[in-house]
Amino acid sequence: MGRFDGKTVFITGGARGMGRSHALGFAREGANVALLDIAAQVDSVEVAMAAPSDLAQTVAMVEKLNRSCLSFQADVRDRAGVQDAVDRTVAEFGALDVLVSNHGIVKYGSLIDTADEAWDDMVTVTMTGTWNMCKAVVPHMLERGSGRIIITASGVVRWPQPFMVPYVAAKFGLIGIVKSLSQEVVKQGITVNAVNPALTATDMILNDANYKAFVPGAENPTREDAERVWTEIGDNGDPYMLPQDITDGVLFLASPEAKKISGMMLDVSGGQNAYQMG
Repeated sequence: MGRFDGKTVFITGGARGMGRSHALGFAREGANVALLDIAAQVDSVEVAMAAPSDLAQTVAMVEKLNRSCLSFQADVRDRAGVQDAVDRTVAEFGALDVLVSNHGIVKYGSLIDTADEAWDDMVTVTMTGTWNMCKAVVPHMLERGSGRIIITASGVVRWPQPFMVPYVAAKFGLIGIVKSLSQEVVKQGITVNAVNPALTATDMILNDANYKAFVPGAENPTREDAERVWTEIGDNGDPYMLPQDITDGVLFLASPEAKKISGMMLDVSGGQNAYQMG
């Protein structure tokens, strides 16, 4: 018996990285899974984003665990596309129990050097995309009188970083959604929480643009160069979290054991923020 037998989980950013890890974690615990990912490039993003083949691979991995899996290639900024994906998921599985709003993009640069397009993309993908997902899912959860919403924020809401103003601002905005929406739906059996990952080993982090951002001055920094810097930043001797570390936190927030936890932030940081209060 799995913790999520008979449940349906909808995961955005599901083609790879943390989204894929979450999909497999829920599938191992008995859930049916629906995945949504743009699986295409956003022009302002420097690094290669997920492709349709990545989304198809995640579906195959879930199905290999003998769980049903739907997939939707859609942009979370597209309100109609998001609503269609949610409606089709409910029609297929009969319910939608958990939303994991996990999408996001990042581009590094100073405020002066960051183009308006990059600001718009980071803020609308992160915040408007999450708004669209909640708008699509919450009415169904209200009708059923139960539901779990877990939103991927970031460790930067605990320790903001320079040269990331749009990203940090958007992630802070997600905490506003969590805090306000949780109060709106708490009496209807719906919990809303955030998970705050520290630096995590995904394609969004493990790339040349990111290595240059964290190893300034080096002409062609390698992953090993960046890992040395990240290990110094962290408090537990590891350069980064693994996707499964974040999945463990998400599974907890979606579980019956977390039924009385709402409007909260769960930091998965290896103790990196232990010196901070609150």
